[in-house]
Amino acid sequence: MLTINIVTIFPEFFETPLATSIPGRAAEAGLVSYRVVDLRAFTTDRHRTVDDTPFGGGAGMVLKPEPFFEAVDSLAPQGPVVLLSARGKTFSHEDAVRYAVQPDLTLLCGHYKDVDQRVADHLATEEISLGRFILSGGEIGALAVADSVVRLLPGAIGDHDSAATDSFYDGASLSAPSYTRPADYRGYTVPEVLRGGDHRQIEEWREAEAIRRTAEREGE
Repeated sequence: MLTINIVTIFPEFFETPLATSIPGRAAEAGLVSYRVVDLRAFTTDRHRTVDDTPFGGGAGMVLKPEPFFEAVDSLAPQGPVVLLSARGKTFSHEDAVRYAVQPDLTLLCGHYKDVDQRVADHLATEEISLGRFILSGGEIGALAVADSVVRLLPGAIGDHDSAATDSFYDGASLSAPSYTRPADYRGYTVPEVLRGGDHRQIEEWREAEAIRRTAEREGE
C-alpha cells in the first residue's frame, strides 16, 4: 500500500478531495493511505508561527525551515520528499509512474511568498511544478500530483483499458478524441469511421488522430 504524506498549513483543504472519486475509492480499498500533517503542529511559539520576513528585505513572507524539518522527521519517509514549487521541474506522467511504485510519497506545500531555500536544498529530494504559472499555494499542486499517482495504483481504476488509452499513458502521446451518443447534435456529427463497426479501421483512426494531435501540440 502506498502512503501519501501531505504537509500543509491548510489540512482542511484536502478533506473532501481525498475522500472523493478515485482517491477516495482507492483509500477505501486499502490501496493508499493519506496522512495530512498540519505544519503549525510543529511550531514552538504560542502563536504557532510558520512564516517570517525574508533576510535582505523584500515583500512577502517566507515559510520557516524548522516546522518542515520537524514534520518530515516525524513522518520518517522512505520515498521521495517533494516540494511543490514554481522553481521545480514540470510534473509529468513519468514522475507519477515513478512515485506510484514507492513505499511512500511526501508532498510539501509552500504558501505565501516563498519557502526557506534550506527546505529545497537539504530536506526535499526534488522540486515539482505544475507549469509556468503561480498558484496561491502548493495545496492545489499536491492534490494534482496525488490524484495522478493514485489512479496508477493497480485496482484503483476498475477498467484498466480505460486508463491505458489516456493521454501520456505511453509516456508521450496524446489520446485520440472521444465521442458518445447522439451521433448528430446540432449538426455536429461523430466521425463516420467510429459508427461503422470496423474495429481495425477504428483502431487505425485512433492511432492516426493521436499522432496528428500530438504533433500539433508539440508544434505550438
